[in-house]
Amino acid sequence: MRSSLRRFAATWLALALVTPCAGRADTNADLAGARGVFERNLDAIRGHDAQLYLSCYLRSPLLARTGSTGFELGFDSLAAGVGRGWPDHFEGLDLRLTPIRDGLVYGTYRYRVRYGATEQAGLSERLFVSTGDGWKIAMTTAFAAPPGVPPPPRAIVGGTVWDGTGRDPIRDAVVLVRDGKIEAVGSRRQVRVPAGVDTIDARGKWVLPGLIDTHVHFSQTGWVDGRPDALDLRAKYPYEQVEQRLREHPEVFHRAWLTCGVTSVFDVGGYAWTVAMAHAAEANPDAPHVSAAGPLLSTWDFWLNLPGERQFMYLADSASAVGGVRYLKSIGADAVKVWFIVLPGSDLEAMSRNVMVAGAEAKRQGLPLIVHATGLREAKAALRAGARLLVHSVMDMPVDAEFLRLAKEARASYCPTLTVIDGYGKLPLAARTGAAPAADDPLGAVDSLTLARVASTPDEARRTLGATPPLRDSAQAQTHKVMDANLLAVKRAGIPIATGTDAGNPLTLHGPSIFAEMEAMRHAGLTPTEVLLATTRDAARAMSRGDQLGTLEKGRSADLLIVPGDPTRDLSVLRRAQIVMRSGVARTTDELRAAVAKTRW
Repeated sequence: MRSSLRRFAATWLALALVTPCAGRADTNADLAGARGVFERNLDAIRGHDAQLYLSCYLRSPLLARTGSTGFELGFDSLAAGVGRGWPDHFEGLDLRLTPIRDGLVYGTYRYRVRYGATEQAGLSERLFVSTGDGWKIAMTTAFAAPPGVPPPPRAIVGGTVWDGTGRDPIRDAVVLVRDGKIEAVGSRRQVRVPAGVDTIDARGKWVLPGLIDTHVHFSQTGWVDGRPDALDLRAKYPYEQVEQRLREHPEVFHRAWLTCGVTSVFDVGGYAWTVAMAHAAEANPDAPHVSAAGPLLSTWDFWLNLPGERQFMYLADSASAVGGVRYLKSIGADAVKVWFIVLPGSDLEAMSRNVMVAGAEAKRQGLPLIVHATGLREAKAALRAGARLLVHSVMDMPVDAEFLRLAKEARASYCPTLTVIDGYGKLPLAARTGAAPAADDPLGAVDSLTLARVASTPDEARRTLGATPPLRDSAQAQTHKVMDANLLAVKRAGIPIATGTDAGNPLTLHGPSIFAEMEAMRHAGLTPTEVLLATTRDAARAMSRGDQLGTLEKGRSADLLIVPGDPTRDLSVLRRAQIVMRSGVARTTDELRAAVAKTRW
């Protein structure tokens, strides 16, 4: 260690004694010369140009480098390794330069690189020296940033901003981002871009808040291997192994959501590990913001659990209601979710009393109550218990005045979740036709394993259901009529709508399912702007995070999309999103798609 430090000190001393070239006493000229080689150096990394890269460095045994493997000296060792290990994606921002003395300039930049599906970010230093052969890099370092370090500032310039507040769009706008948050939004006349801040040219494009899905399940795969109650394939895909894969690789779905412009999700029920996963995701800009409810309180003692873990905690009585809520509080859950299932012969009154106790205890513990209730009677009971979010439509009959009054009194949000039943309906259809369900994945967000499982649906469905299982078309059509009508009734009553897909259920894929859900809400009668508000501002409020997410306002998280058209007229432009920013980190959908292609479970 001492020997290395002595060598490092000797290198710096040697550089300090380098005689500057004549005419280099001009500080501005020094900075310009250093910046020129700095920019060529970064361009060489972007272009994987070994010759240009090496031309930037001092050809000397005193060339100093520090990185993940420690301290190294010498040009020859650098040259020997060039060409191996170029990043698949490279971003160099926030170039900073300062003169040390004549002919010597110090600089830094912030990097973000991606190798396959793995992203790294940090700070890199350069020491530039003027030589007879021009400006050269005499020292270079790279240090990974610890989790939570904010990205460099950015400005999105020239686009039309729809900020999610309900105000009119802002033409020729500037969105200034600093420390991962929105610092300012306004017209170009109102917001000045500070010198040195890197910009994104959004001319001819629209900028809007990142999308939010308030109904997802990381404990489910998006296919039937995660829901063996739909098709029981446990002999081929052991359930404990499926759940192990999900627990160990949530980044696969993180990447799918971001690729589709979804920068926040609410996991409203699953195994306890989803709570820790949600907390870890908050400091990771390569994941959406995640809130998680953890294991569900269920009025039905459902069997879909693991030998040593439950995702459904049976709500048998008042004691189990109180104990379940306190357990959720102890593990850091963001909400209490009740799966309010009424089977033939069930005692609805007894169930309702238990849900009421759970709601009261959730209020004491400071946790919002979320309820799955698809029948009008149980939905009303949930609202009486204080439910703040209903994560399914009422689908058995039209909502009535009492329901609307209860929803307003509870200040509840209504998550219609229109499309998830269609995924279940595709299973018998695949068995009958032999055709695989289409994976509606316009941005290439779905990983290859999930796509392969979807493609195998006809064979697996036929093997389990037979060649001619009954179809659900007429029943689903009638259910959709009821759900659509109820959505409009709720909207007209002024009850907030929050978009949610129930992603993770069979053929409701993590990520691209958001597009079909938003389009179904539009088909039901909401305007594009109403759908957008339900998928941004009002979804954030339903997650109890309206002060952090959902709008482009000063102090909010810098989560946004850049799309090639006006989403307030045509929601389909979301399927062609070009840039996704999460907490100030901007990625193109091309970059995200390439990372998905290299994803391995």
